[in-house]
Amino acid sequence: MAYRRTPAVQERLDAQREAIAAAAVALLSERGYSGLSVSAVAERAGVATGSVYRHYVDKSDLMVRIFRELCDREVEAVTSAAATGSGADRVSAVVDTFSRRALRNPTLAYALLAEPVDAAVDAERLVLRRAFAAAFANAVRHGVATGEFPEQDVELTAAALVGAVGEVLTGRLPGAADGRHRAAADGRHRDSAAGSTVPDLVALALRAAGHLPSGTTSGVKP
Repeated sequence: MAYRRTPAVQERLDAQREAIAAAAVALLSERGYSGLSVSAVAERAGVATGSVYRHYVDKSDLMVRIFRELCDREVEAVTSAAATGSGADRVSAVVDTFSRRALRNPTLAYALLAEPVDAAVDAERLVLRRAFAAAFANAVRHGVATGEFPEQDVELTAAALVGAVGEVLTGRLPGAADGRHRAAADGRHRDSAAGSTVPDLVALALRAAGHLPSGTTSGVKP
């Protein structure tokens, strides 16, 4: 007869898996991808290293699952923030929400956006970029439909915005800092980067979408 896990055993395994995932997220936020190891995750979760391998094949498998969950969380936050309002409101919400969340935890953001990782983990970044492009496209499309933005290739604008926002943010994340200095770097970025970077990124995104502030004209004569 095949062995069947009792509800109590399954509950214990589920709790262990959640503890491992939480430990991995915490370490990723503190040390980045390069500073994370299976043994460190096990120690933080309070389990044996072998227990991690009971749930995940290796570090790459663990990080794929973690990246997927974190990316889903970021996409949900952006999508929710940009669900209502004018086209300009929605484009602004995508940029503002994504940027402020990234700058609030720059070590984690650098790991998600740009830190060298395994190929399987990097594939999750493509999913993230596509999801953010979809959020931008929906916002711009709304603005075009209401006459707020000019007719344009919405998908092209969205792809350009994802690239621009991602590149600017990556350049302002403490990716060069090693594990011993990341905490201090994170604190400096939380306090200073968002103040100037986010408004400038919002303004750039609105210009790219063709938004004109009230009372201005394009300067193009009929």
